[in-house]
Amino acid sequence: MLIESEFLEPLGGGIYAITSKAHKFGADAVLLADFASPRAAKKLCDLCAGCGIVSLLWSRDGKRDIDAIELQSDAAELASRAVRHNSLTTLRVVKADLCKLDSSFNGAYDLVACNPPYKKAGSGGVSSDDAALAARHETFCTLEDVVTTGARILKGGGRFCICHRPERLTELMALMSARGVEPKRLRLVQQRISTKPWLVLVEGKKGAHPGLVIEPALIVEDEKGEYTDEMKRIYRLEY
Repeated sequence: MLIESEFLEPLGGGIYAITSKAHKFGADAVLLADFASPRAAKKLCDLCAGCGIVSLLWSRDGKRDIDAIELQSDAAELASRAVRHNSLTTLRVVKADLCKLDSSFNGAYDLVACNPPYKKAGSGGVSSDDAALAARHETFCTLEDVVTTGARILKGGGRFCICHRPERLTELMALMSARGVEPKRLRLVQQRISTKPWLVLVEGKKGAHPGLVIEPALIVEDEKGEYTDEMKRIYRLEY
């Protein structure tokens, strides 16, 4: 199941992810999966799925019909092998360009989530590693592409959830509103209560009226450097 430089990562509930040096996951994916809790959603889509962390976490918490969309072949292969390893029958990995999904995807999902590349192409430090470049920079898709596709494949009344950097929040919310996915819920993530936010979680609803709820900030660790109770809950750690 594993080849050299690959790792089996426990996600709790007997579910494991398969990661590699090129395709890992961070706290942002875990926080997005929790923020976008499927609740009553029956058909789910994970855009920019990478090695499938968000989809696997959703599967851990209940049997759900999920499509994980990923363009990079090696990342999609990791996700596919994780599906087989965990014997998941309702999680499908689709190797595809999210910008080119055909019309069969239109209006198909109750919930769409995405942990996209955060940096615009050519901005900031640019990695020489192709996988890292694609994960961090808008090499294969832009924020506009992600929001446009999310709006297209959502059912009316469906939810779109995304994580991003706070400095691009204005751009993100403008794009969502312009495409008929009204921002309804927002939460900032801070490493400590004394530090500025490093991540923003946003939920929009397709076809909804304006009205945004700003939730209390999610604090990752206390001043002693230990996980807060909420982070322990999200990571399923014992208090």
